[in-house]
Amino acid sequence: MSIDESEDGIDGNNEAQIRKVTDQSENRTSRRQLLRQIAGISLGLPLTQLEALPVWAPVSAQRQADRERREPTPVPAQTAFSQEDEQFLDDLEHQTFLYFWEQANPQTGLIKDRCNVRAADTSIVASVASTGFGLTAICIAEKRGFISHQDARLRVITTLDFLWKKLPTHRGFFYHFANMNTGERIWDSEVSSVDTAILLCGILTCRQYFRDRDIVQLARAIFDRVDWTWLSEDITLLPMGWTPEFGFLPSKWDYYSELMMIYLLGMGSSTHPLRPEAWLAWKRTTFEYDGLRYIGSFAPLFVHQYSQAWFDFRHKRDKYADYFQNSAIATEVHRRFCVELGRTFPDYSDDLWGITASDSDKGYVIWGGPPAMGPIDGTVVPAATGGSLPFLSDATIRVLKNIKNRFPQTWSRYGFIDAFNPLKKWYDTDIVGIDAGITMLMAENARTGFVWEVFMKNPEAQRGMAIAGFKSYSSASPSS
Repeated sequence: MSIDESEDGIDGNNEAQIRKVTDQSENRTSRRQLLRQIAGISLGLPLTQLEALPVWAPVSAQRQADRERREPTPVPAQTAFSQEDEQFLDDLEHQTFLYFWEQANPQTGLIKDRCNVRAADTSIVASVASTGFGLTAICIAEKRGFISHQDARLRVITTLDFLWKKLPTHRGFFYHFANMNTGERIWDSEVSSVDTAILLCGILTCRQYFRDRDIVQLARAIFDRVDWTWLSEDITLLPMGWTPEFGFLPSKWDYYSELMMIYLLGMGSSTHPLRPEAWLAWKRTTFEYDGLRYIGSFAPLFVHQYSQAWFDFRHKRDKYADYFQNSAIATEVHRRFCVELGRTFPDYSDDLWGITASDSDKGYVIWGGPPAMGPIDGTVVPAATGGSLPFLSDATIRVLKNIKNRFPQTWSRYGFIDAFNPLKKWYDTDIVGIDAGITMLMAENARTGFVWEVFMKNPEAQRGMAIAGFKSYSSASPSS
């Protein structure tokens, strides 16, 4: 495996460092807190038993962009699922929605970061990201008839009112973790740019879906309060967060990842917009694996999913890439990577694959590939395939149905547990809100495109993508 450090900007290091970071983390640690800790660690681990895997190496981003313009790959039409698949996805969405409905404080609307589904859960830790996914889940649930319009509207208004009047903010940005009953900051958590962005996406989805005067006014007030110019003061690349104790975090959103939603929302603001050059500042390193090229950064699959839960990149591209097709390629690459891993971990196969940041029997772990980031041990994460349902529909739904049918211990009142390891006979006790959320939203997008359709009606989303230079194109006219 060859990695050009001058291209990807990540210093090399060894597996022991990653193990140390992982072992020291607690369950409350978020994936981005861990990613900040390992920001200086190489993406690739020594291959040891995996030396025969296909080559994974960086390719010029401009070269990839030129190639895509010459040879555009058509984006598949909306997936036509079988009746059996539709029923499975309906059950999955309904059960997952119950998490966001029941594991929230109905007086604040704040939703738990995670929940133990095997015992009475008394935790009070909410996350604004989980709440953002949950607000979007309420829209899906009302559309699907899981709850009444009256109940959905009331919960959304309650949540937005609490976010506007009571939940602590700094320059409009929200703290990552809060007490679900009081809104009080928990664990000295950071004011988080990405978690605020996920919350804002949920808020904007509600604004467009309900078209209710109270919801519209609250949503507009919360979004317009966010001071993106403060976050970008004297810099083009955005920091990952800020704390009152230490100021801005040193880590920046500088490489392709879920960062796209942050920059697009910031550029779409009508009150405190980011400068257009912010979209050009972050790097798009292109890699090749098994003959497939795609833009990537960190190995976990969620980096290719989160922004695309709301922003509709289908049939669009900026000067660099078609990001929807890029995520489809990244998912296919990950599938091949896991199938290759089957020689070392015999549970992995074409019917059982998917690794992304998740719980493990040793705590929360940032893992995935290629290249192997881990240490990978045969754990399967349903959200890895669930979050990629629109990108590789047939392959991902086959895995999800197989998990539910073969491993009934993975299924709960709230859908899939966060992770499990058939080789170790280990099954998680928890549901993690952001993993449940990406699964539910992408299941609905794969079926109907509902979240994309609603969210993209927001002028902030349209303005952000226009400023970033996105243009529609088809296979017949790639430069249109």
